[in-house]
Amino acid sequence: MQVKKISVTMTKSKFGRLPRHQACLKGLGLKKINQTVEVLNTAENRGMINKISYMLSVEEL
Repeated sequence: MQVKKISVTMTKSKFGRLPRHQACLKGLGLKKINQTVEVLNTAENRGMINKISYMLSVEEL
């Protein structure tokens, strides 16, 4: 079975956010606003995305 990927785009700045939320951005590999990365659709990545969903735009591939 092939694991699907998710396209995640950072839409808001990380400055002034909680340290845990900044750590989630780093874990997803996001550094700049409007940067897009593709991550695997795993429970760990979904948890980070749900925690900082107000800063992200998510599309399933």
